Amino acid sequence: MDKKYGVYICEGCGIGDSLDVAALKAVADDEGLTAKTHPIMCGPDGVAFLQKEIADGVNTLILCACSRRVHYDTFRFDGCIIDRVNLREGVVWSHPRDKYPALTEEEKGDEDNYDRVQMMAEDYIRMGMARVEKVKLPEPYVLDNISRKILVIGGGITGMSAALDAANAGFQVTVVEKENQLGGAALTWRSQLPVADPYDQLIPPMVQKKIEAVKANANITVKTGTVVARLAGQPGEFTVTFKKPGEKIDFDVPYPLPPEMQVDESGKELDAETLHAKYLEYNEGRKDILTLDPNGELYGAVVLAAGWRPAKLKGDEYAHLGYGAIPDVITNADFEALAKKGRILRPSDGKEAKSVVFVQSPGKGEDDSDFDYAGAVTSLVALKQAKYVREDYADGKAFIFYQHMRTPGLSENFYKSIQQDPGIFMTKGNVLSVTKSGNALVVEASDTLLGEQLKVKADLVVLAAGMVPATKDDPVVNMAYRQGPAFRDNDLFNGYCDSNFICFPYETQRTGIYAAGAVRRSMTTDEAMEDAAGAALKAIQCIESSNRGVAVHPRSGDMTFPDFFFQRCTQCKRCTEECPFGALDDDAKGTPKPNPTRCRRCGTCMGACPERIIGFADYNIDSIGSMVKAIKVPSEDDYSEPPMRILGLVCENDAYPTLDIAALNRIGYSADVRLIPVRCLGSVNVIWIKDALSQGMDGVFLMGCKHGDDYQCHFVKGSELASIRMKKIGDALASLALEMERVAQFDIAIDEYDKAPQLINEFVESIEALGPNPFKGF
Repeated sequence: MDKKYGVYICEGCGIGDSLDVAALKAVADDEGLTAKTHPIMCGPDGVAFLQKEIADGVNTLILCACSRRVHYDTFRFDGCIIDRVNLREGVVWSHPRDKYPALTEEEKGDEDNYDRVQMMAEDYIRMGMARVEKVKLPEPYVLDNISRKILVIGGGITGMSAALDAANAGFQVTVVEKENQLGGAALTWRSQLPVADPYDQLIPPMVQKKIEAVKANANITVKTGTVVARLAGQPGEFTVTFKKPGEKIDFDVPYPLPPEMQVDESGKELDAETLHAKYLEYNEGRKDILTLDPNGELYGAVVLAAGWRPAKLKGDEYAHLGYGAIPDVITNADFEALAKKGRILRPSDGKEAKSVVFVQSPGKGEDDSDFDYAGAVTSLVALKQAKYVREDYADGKAFIFYQHMRTPGLSENFYKSIQQDPGIFMTKGNVLSVTKSGNALVVEASDTLLGEQLKVKADLVVLAAGMVPATKDDPVVNMAYRQGPAFRDNDLFNGYCDSNFICFPYETQRTGIYAAGAVRRSMTTDEAMEDAAGAALKAIQCIESSNRGVAVHPRSGDMTFPDFFFQRCTQCKRCTEECPFGALDDDAKGTPKPNPTRCRRCGTCMGACPERIIGFADYNIDSIGSMVKAIKVPSEDDYSEPPMRILGLVCENDAYPTLDIAALNRIGYSADVRLIPVRCLGSVNVIWIKDALSQGMDGVFLMGCKHGDDYQCHFVKGSELASIRMKKIGDALASLALEMERVAQFDIAIDEYDKAPQLINEFVESIEALGPNPFKGF
């Protein structure tokens, strides 16, 4: 498009009172542009004013007003390039004049009396003008032949619920179940936890009604005794190959490298390039993993509801509890199977089990430890199974020893109803041992509430084995991706299939595949059905978004996708290896093969590329680099004691909103800092840091989402990848004869609005202690 520029400065919300607007207009004049002002840009008159400007031919607008995070729809003008220069939160609210007083006319003539806030605002306008020059209007990537069918993997309560919800919304759904019948784990239940008010009584399992509803729905196709052998392609056009469990077919996905092939002779992990080569060599002779199955079925999105399996307890690990040695010490899953058959009888001799002890923790002395994968559901199951004992025997007794009794939400009503049963005893206690005494079992425990030692005689002891997600050590989906058939970095979530549990439930690390139920976390039937509805809605949203050529999440509605200048590609594979979502495959030479509807638009590939050949229409190496270069760096040529200049590359997901919130609370930070929002710290290319320092800026910091144990990164790996790259920037700084301390990275949560300005100020102080960048003025 031929760009016609317009610079528009709002004078409302204190901007006009705090800043010299005439001087701001002069900044635009210096670039050959004319700036116009309006008293309240977001008001009806201001919007009408902008609409008239657009009608008169302006199609590239630099709006100097409030943060880009507010009035998004107000300042959305289709067909126009918009840059939001943040003068309100980013300048005047975070830098009040009582702390940074404006200059008098006399002071303006003094070269060392600089108006820091005014300089800040002028820089931001320069940066906005520089950016719009380097970006283009995005055009959507639209699939030629999109599928509107939804695949549901798993035929349990969660899968059937998701299928019914999607089918009732008018979508064609296929349910795939590896067993020969629908129902999943619910088929083994004797009773079910309550799902409706008053949530205080057990109910008959509802699984048969679900099965009947699925079979009766004309929009649902059921494939039992079937697994997904291979899933290739991208959202809107997934190509799925089915097979029978254990069957070998031509289009099986490649095998992952065995652990022993992932290390060298000394046991050191191989680098990414060597791993990739070994991976291809290991699978040589198989069908190319990027080849689509010509007989495969097309689907637009996938709901993964593969469920869970009971945790397997190792006898040696739980020998003190008698597990594996005493036949009447069993898991909760074993107990449910006994109860399903009828009256509860001891496995050892078939006699009545009237006294049952339920053990909720391993009993190893830790006050804060339950069995692995145990949680709220395990607590509720213990309550349910204790009720079985009382249902079967009028004189039956159930004892529950727990470290944590978790009954969230309305499940508390069920807990209270169990408390009223005189035959059910509950105490916070640590089970020390289970031994056999004649025909009975003796359970020794310490009551951690009263500090007493207890001994209970029991007919049966039940250990609370947790719910292990089906995705633990099993790819389930079998994806034909270069990064392997499973979800990447599955250990990050302890086997749970989740992309960002805090911010985006249902999402997985594979765009278009949505997790629901126990593969996401352990949950009750009630929670699983609600979860299924959420995943079904996300699958529908994915199909509709792909049909419009926009991102589904987290940059919802984003029309951009990565563009490659392949002539300069060196096939280094960094982009394909570092993409957290497997959006990029590569050919035999290592040349990237984009799958645009898989892309989350985080820009991690752009930050990874050493040749800088990857970019987006409105976010690229040149656009951010030009903003960096537009910042005016005062030198001794301008002032005898020039002010510092610090660049902050801040993540738009947590860091930038945090600073906006700080501004709302009038919590400020150094006016020598210039902030540039980035899509994710993973998108930060080190060339921006090098450019900033080589042009004389005194320091650079990155601020983004938390990673590691307190993981919160919206794009899973972005902050972590940035921290790895920052460690490698030392060589570049050394080549410039600059200190390592001039570059730093900070993690921040969105609610830490008081901490973010403090981190910035402390960094500025450390830079001031180092002194000016020696490149200043060159």
